[in-house]
Amino acid sequence: MNLDHLQLFVKVVQSGSFTAAADAHETQKSYVSRVVAQLEAELGVKLLERTTRSIALTEVGREVYERAVGILGAVDDTRRVAQHAQGEPRGQLRLTCGVEFGLLAVGDWIDEYLARFAEVSVEAEYTSRVLDLVHEGFDLAIRIGEVQESRLVARRLGQLEYGLFATPGYLQHSGIPAEPAELREHALIMFSPGGRRAAWELTLGPGRELQRIGGQARLRVNNSFAVRDAVLRGLGIGQLPMLVAAQPGTGERLVRVLPDWRGPPVPVHAVYPSNRYLSPKVRAFIDLALERLPQAADAARGMPIATRLPGRPARPRSR
Repeated sequence: MNLDHLQLFVKVVQSGSFTAAADAHETQKSYVSRVVAQLEAELGVKLLERTTRSIALTEVGREVYERAVGILGAVDDTRRVAQHAQGEPRGQLRLTCGVEFGLLAVGDWIDEYLARFAEVSVEAEYTSRVLDLVHEGFDLAIRIGEVQESRLVARRLGQLEYGLFATPGYLQHSGIPAEPAELREHALIMFSPGGRRAAWELTLGPGRELQRIGGQARLRVNNSFAVRDAVLRGLGIGQLPMLVAAQPGTGERLVRVLPDWRGPPVPVHAVYPSNRYLSPKVRAFIDLALERLPQAADAARGMPIATRLPGRPARPRSR
């Protein structure tokens, strides 16, 4: 059985079309279709149900696909052992992460990774869907929050820290809150994932007093960048990841509100299948991320704090 044919079949399943698989392998759609047909003839079974708009695995096709992923993974592990002996990262790194964190941080890590290592390439998928790394053939995922899957190894890279931010113009008009309870008198811009009416949980530190700020918000959105943009337009006070607030072009226009009070930090992990050898290309990316994430967090802590704004009212004005 030809390993290249198995690889093409796996790519068809993972990409969802013959055209996408052909593009990924820089070949013709007709060739990919012919290879899959030859594989079906060789095995004596039908692997895919085809329509003009979609493809789907047959029952036996799914079994063949899962075994093919395992075979190709074993071949990759063999190559990785050889690469490890040479020490230099090389080959294609298949990486996935969430859309927001990909745009915020991982894209920059990829740029630096490619600049450092001439023999690597990267295929990155930014998606809100939690992908199956084993069955979908990914080497690595960057995930925000706790990781529960037992088949995966999770390496903690650091954490996302959160603060409250507003524009000087908004605070000049509406006042600077002196304590969390006063936030209820302000226009609040809240991050509400999945339509949930999320509240802010603020604390002075581990084991210290916890304040929960909920109720009505002037705006609720399910995207951190949308929260940032609304805050930049002077619509109210928003809670943002420090990395988002400190971005160039953003950090110069915002100030911290209630800087001693923070939301709970959220861990960031590099995740990879537990049954795979950690190749130099994966290890090198994890090492780079371990280096870069704390640097970015340190830079975010230097943002200006909302104090002594000329002419501000001492207390929030009622809306």
